[in-house]
Amino acid sequence: MSTEVRVPTLGESVTEATVATWFKKPGDSVAVDEMLCELETDKVTVEVPSPVAGKLAELVAAEGDTVGVDALLATIAEHGDAGPEEVTPKGEEKSGQKPEQKSAPAKAEAQSVDIMVPTLGESVTEATVSTWFKKTGDKVEADEMLCELETDKVSVEVPAPAAGVLGEILAKEGDTVEAGGKLATMSRGGEGQPDSVAAGTPETTEHPGGRGDQGGKDVEDAPSAKKLMAEKGVSRDDVTATGKDGRVMKEDVLNALSSGAKASSSPAPAPRAPAPAADADREERVKMTRLRQTIAKRLKDSQNTAAMLTTYNEVDMTEVMALRNEYKDLFQKKHGVKLGFMSFFTKACVHALKEVPEVNAEIDGTDVVYKNFVHMGIAAGTPTGLVVPVIRDADAMSFATIEKSIAEMGAKARDGKLSMAEMQGGTFTISNGGVYGSLMSSPILNPPQSGILGMHKIQDRPMAINGKVEIRPMMYLALSYDHRIVDGKGAVTFLVRVKEALEDPRRLLMDL
Repeated sequence: MSTEVRVPTLGESVTEATVATWFKKPGDSVAVDEMLCELETDKVTVEVPSPVAGKLAELVAAEGDTVGVDALLATIAEHGDAGPEEVTPKGEEKSGQKPEQKSAPAKAEAQSVDIMVPTLGESVTEATVSTWFKKTGDKVEADEMLCELETDKVSVEVPAPAAGVLGEILAKEGDTVEAGGKLATMSRGGEGQPDSVAAGTPETTEHPGGRGDQGGKDVEDAPSAKKLMAEKGVSRDDVTATGKDGRVMKEDVLNALSSGAKASSSPAPAPRAPAPAADADREERVKMTRLRQTIAKRLKDSQNTAAMLTTYNEVDMTEVMALRNEYKDLFQKKHGVKLGFMSFFTKACVHALKEVPEVNAEIDGTDVVYKNFVHMGIAAGTPTGLVVPVIRDADAMSFATIEKSIAEMGAKARDGKLSMAEMQGGTFTISNGGVYGSLMSSPILNPPQSGILGMHKIQDRPMAINGKVEIRPMMYLALSYDHRIVDGKGAVTFLVRVKEALEDPRRLLMDL
């Protein structure tokens, strides 16, 4: 009996992944829950375990292929199943076969691959096929552009999911197609046909800068690692590989960057747009990472969807800083974690969200969904882009638990080890641009949330206190909110309550 291995659910708003590494090859025996391969999304790395014990029969998706949720990755022949063909031990003869007869070598069969309409964006359900760049029978390379679709918002290019030959074109130029519909078919592999990496066949072509050599064996580095090395100008020689057979993983590149790896003296050349000769040698073109593409798309979608508005206030940080300085040593001694400002801001936001619940709600169609809990998103910068890990049930946490959770999530974010579950379900977000020196900014909403608080740099400023000018440590606060659900009164009230709680932290203890 054969068992299929499919792409697992990748998480909220994530519809595709790249096959980064196969840990097994066809013919290898596998145990239940043994890791078969690793997928990379624009947010995290996902490991795919074996659902059964048996023998890996066929790899359907090769390393570097882009696959959708529930796509077929491989098949496993369970123990006791000889597979599609009976294997005859060397020297033995099948019944009825003469000794002098030799089986003809099996011909590689072409694999049919569907070319589908990609996700077109929020609220966009259909598109028009504007141009086909290829015709039936043309050979195509993986990621080569096949056609262009036009929606009422943007143009969408459709790349080839693998190398092969374009088959039947089902949607002609001018046809209207729905999201998820089939555009065409193509054949991948097979005798005389190109293939990105034939299933079950190790790739032997040397790729400059992308392979290591472990005892004469070629090893393909993880695609995300190669991309990051190219972006950051890091030489492979400066990276310590920890992957299987000496494979460089994305984590290894991040570790090399954090330890101060030198940029490669000869980075991979990047394609250039036409430019004056005097400027051409001073330009560099680098393809956006999938994480950066997703960040760009989500932020733009947020602007296009929400009626976003920002209100501002300022907070005198004198009392919080005094309280922190008084108890920070005792706090760290007892709880084993430093007392920072984020726990105060988290507590203050939780306090304010209880009074103004619409800031902690979201719109679902024509409904408003109020959350009777606070899953606090804490925006964090990483070497590859912005991520927002979520502190779940922050409203039920102590200062110490909040600080420990933030420290743990921050470390995972920097190391690229956040799981999808740890970045989902947030109801409100705090973004601290002050750590980078920002004095004032307007944060963008993290959809489908309706509010985000922007913290900024603490700066001494002259303030009028009881008729006298005093120098006080001041911070500007910014609350961006979705005006479709949050009125101006509610937004201003929320920010005032945060200000009051921080200027007199005793209010947090007494729930005032």
